[in-house]
Parts: sequence; C-alpha cells; structure tokens
Amino acid sequence: MRRLNIYKFILIPAVLLSLQSCFVAKEYSRPEEVVENEAYRTDNLPTDTLSMARISWRELFTDPVLTNHIDRALENNIDIRIALQQIEAAGAYLKQAKAAYLPTLGVSAQVTQQELADSSPMSAFSSSSITQYDATANLSWEADIWGRIKSNQRAQSAAYLQTVAAHQAVKTRLVANIANLYYQLLALDEQLEVTQETVANRMNSLETIKALKEAGNVTEVGVKQTEAQLYRAQAVVIDLQNQIRLLENTFSILLGEAPHPVERTALDAQELNTRLQIGVPVQLLRNRPDVIAAEYNLMNAFQLKNVAKSNFYPALRLTANGGFQSLDLADLIDTNSLFASFVGSLTQPIFNRRQIRTQYEVAQAQQEIAYLEFRRAILDASREVSDALYNYAAADKKLDIKQDEFEAYELATSYSEELLNNGLVNYLEVLTARENTLNSQLELVNIRYDELSSIVDLYQALGGGWQ
Repeated sequence: MRRLNIYKFILIPAVLLSLQSCFVAKEYSRPEEVVENEAYRTDNLPTDTLSMARISWRELFTDPVLTNHIDRALENNIDIRIALQQIEAAGAYLKQAKAAYLPTLGVSAQVTQQELADSSPMSAFSSSSITQYDATANLSWEADIWGRIKSNQRAQSAAYLQTVAAHQAVKTRLVANIANLYYQLLALDEQLEVTQETVANRMNSLETIKALKEAGNVTEVGVKQTEAQLYRAQAVVIDLQNQIRLLENTFSILLGEAPHPVERTALDAQELNTRLQIGVPVQLLRNRPDVIAAEYNLMNAFQLKNVAKSNFYPALRLTANGGFQSLDLADLIDTNSLFASFVGSLTQPIFNRRQIRTQYEVAQAQQEIAYLEFRRAILDASREVSDALYNYAAADKKLDIKQDEFEAYELATSYSEELLNNGLVNYLEVLTARENTLNSQLELVNIRYDELSSIVDLYQALGGGWQ
C-alpha cells in the first residue's frame, strides 16, 4: 500500500508537468504601427542605414580633456551609481522569478508540553503531562498549468532589461550634458576674453576722448558716454565670470564631485569631424536607450496582464509533509516514529470580493499606458532628431553670416574712430559702432557654441553615447 502511494506521488507531478503544455498566456509582439507611422522631419532624408549613434563617444570627441571628464563622470556620477543599484535590485527579482518553478522546502523541530486536567479522559491512560517531539519537513510545488509563473518570469526579465536600458539612457544623457556644459564653458571663456579686451580698449579710448575734449573736438557728453560704455563692459565681465563659476559648480556635480574649477582647453581647438548620418527611424529601437526601456516597460506590462489573467484559472498544488514524531526523545529518530502525508489540491476562486477582476482590469489599463508611453518615446525621439538637424543647419548658415557681420562692424568701428580723430563724424556714431562690434563678436561665439551643441544633441537624440 505504501509503495502504491509512492507511485502516485511520482505519477501526479509527471501528469501535471505534461499539462504545462496547455500554456494559455499570449506571446508578446511589437506594435509595428508605432514605428512605421513615424519619420524624421528633415530636409535631408536618410539614404542609408548608417547612424552616427553607433560611433563611440571616444571617437566623436577629440579633446583629451573632455574625454577625461567624461570618464570621471561615468565612474563617479550619482545618477549612474543609482542606475547600477537599480539593475542589481531588478536582477534579484529576476532570480526570484526563475526560482518559482522549484518546490519550496522547509524543516522544523518542535517540542510540545501538554498538561492534562485531572478530569480529562486522557489522564486515566497517561500521566498528567505529555511531552511530544517532532522533526518534520514540508514540501510544496505548484504546477504552472496556465503560465502564471512563466509570464511572471518574463515580466521580471523585461523589468531587468528595462533597468539596463535605463542605465544606458543615463550614460547617454550624462555624456551629452558633460559635452554641452564643457562647450558652454569654452564659449563663456572666449566671451570673457573678448569683453576683457574690450574693457582695456575702452579704457584707452577714454583717455583719447579726454584728450580730444581738451583739444575742443568733443564735448563732456562724449567723455561721459565713453565712461558709460566702459562701465557697461566691466559689468558684462562680472556677469560672465559669475556664469562661469555657476556652470563649473554644475559641471562638478555631474562629475560626482564637490564644486571646483574645471580644467578645459579653448573653443577654437574643438573639432567634430563625424559625418551627420542619422540612419532610418526604426534604428531608434536599437540605438536609443530610453526607447528600448519604454518597450521593455510595455513587455513587462503585457506579461503582468498574462499573470493577472491566469488568476481566473484553478491552481494545482502538491504538498508533502513527513518526518519523525515521538513521545520519547530517545526514540525520535526511529523507523517506528516516521510519518508522511501527501496532498494534491485544486483551488478555484469563486467569490473574492472582485479582487481578481480588479487586478486584471488594472493590468489592462497599465498595459495601455505602457503602450502610449512607448509611442510617445518614439515621437519624442523623432522630434529631437529633427530639432537637432534643424538647429545644426541654422547654426551652420548663420556662422558665415555672423562672421561677415562682425567683420563689417569691426571695420566700421575702425573707420569711425579714424574719422572722429579728424573731427569728421559725430561721436554717437563711434559709440554705436563699438557697441555693435562687441555684441556681434559675442553672438559669433554663441553661434559657434550652438553648432557644437547641436551635433551633441543629434548624437544624443539618435541614441549615441552609451556604447
């Protein structure tokens, strides 16, 4: 009889394992319409599938000081380290989901002391107290008939891969932020140098104007206007110095360090010779980490809906208990003290205050939310690529125009100062020419920064920086 029970215990799991082929959960498939309906808005349509996103940031950025800063940031940045810990946490949940196929096993040891009442029927057959010793093991296993465990494992796998993609997205964003702030610092350095030279020139001009006043060529109004221009330039120097310090503080935090001066080269030394290859929109699904993370989030929501759906079906479980039980500790480990029990259960929820239905409806809504977020990620990525392309094209066109504008103002200033010295022009024309020259030179530096920044933005928009 005992042998027959053992055969049943072996046979039942085999039958239940065979029933796992009845997996009812749906397989995930990518919503292709999200990608097929989107495209870049650009005047230069992609003619090949190459993308600059496949280039390592070490190849894109040629300034060794900048690459050293990026290396330090990738090692010490707080957001990067948080993302790594999130990967660790998601990996632990994934291991737990994989272990759900295994049975649970627990062991326990117990001593029970029972004092009998004098009027108890048991007291007539034994002493007034009973001591019982137990050493038991409990085994439980659930058959994954409807795919609940498998779907949950897939959901946790998607969640883990989402954290990996999120970490890559943080790297992409960090590389772009470091590069943009670095170029902005270089632009401010050059603007500061230009303004400091302007201050020196205006101090010399002030001495010249005072001499011209003594000669009767200009009035006191000209002297005061020259002084006002000098003070204005000095105020601009203070503003630029303050902006540089604030930007250095922000840059230092990105490095994961306390605020400190930032080592850097010069704006003229920057060269980004990479061709602006954008590839085709579908490559965003492979290159851009935030889009990848959004799709993994959709996968996770899809599988969790499968889990919620499986809760409508009955659960098949096998449990076994066995061990030793004795009233005498010396006889505990003995064949006569051995006991065992085997239970197969089928549990079907009937009324549970709508909990299962609510969980399923919430899972459906969350899947739809994840789908919309995935679509929005694609739309945002397409917009950002188009924005970066237009910004680069605009900066490239404006650069030559602004260079010509600056040269024209510079020549006009030189001519007006020469004419002023000969008493042939009004001093207001000289003041206007000087102010226009300074503003034009500062704008020219900004345009050069905009061109570099738009390349970095395009690199980030295409998903570059994490390789």
